[in-house]
Amino acid sequence: MTYCVGILLEQGLVLASDTRTNAGVDQVAIAPKMHVFEDHGERMIVLLTAGNLAITQSVVNLLREQLKNSEHATHLLNVQSMFEAATVVGAAMRSVFQRDGEALKEHGIDFNASVLVAGQIQGEKPRLFNVYAAGNFIEATADTPYLQIGETKYGKPIIDRVVKYHTDMMDAVKCVLISFDSTIRSNISVAMPIDLMIYPKDSLRAAPIKRLTDQDPYYAVIRKGWGEGLKSVFSALPNPDWVQP
Repeated sequence: MTYCVGILLEQGLVLASDTRTNAGVDQVAIAPKMHVFEDHGERMIVLLTAGNLAITQSVVNLLREQLKNSEHATHLLNVQSMFEAATVVGAAMRSVFQRDGEALKEHGIDFNASVLVAGQIQGEKPRLFNVYAAGNFIEATADTPYLQIGETKYGKPIIDRVVKYHTDMMDAVKCVLISFDSTIRSNISVAMPIDLMIYPKDSLRAAPIKRLTDQDPYYAVIRKGWGEGLKSVFSALPNPDWVQP
């Protein structure tokens, strides 16, 4: 499994994914789940993938093959909107299902995959979508400005409490890292390193992907500060007055 989160802000996008892959307790590896498609100055599109690694790698590879195929009329580098980009990713998901779905079913394997599609195309604001295994999708809004895929439950509460559309980008980054720390502490299928991208609105080029390991000094400060802060706040809470000692 994995954990990916995308946050849509007035200032841009904050995107993060872990890199843990596993096919059992003794088959653990690292694989990137953040994939960039860009044309500098014109568009920047990022895919974050979760689920069966063979399925998601097939989807990403199919999308890259479309860029090389002159007979393929529509691909991620010529679509006119991020909505159309999400549609192209959904079509690739359905294509992989048509090819592999029945064979997976015969082996008792679910077609389990989801993709966050985030980015900006010149002429429109940054947008963020969640494409499901069936190829359909939803879009983040100013009212609900984040989307998660994979092991979402442990990292969701802090984002719910902190992140709004107008949240400062660096506050969102801190929130994302705390969200990952909470998930990693509670779920063995999510692990470091974390790939993080901070995309400023209208830059129309991919920002460098920052890979954070458990030895990263800033991540260590965030992890320690959050843990100690929680203990301090917990200790300061009053005891219930309706419980007899």
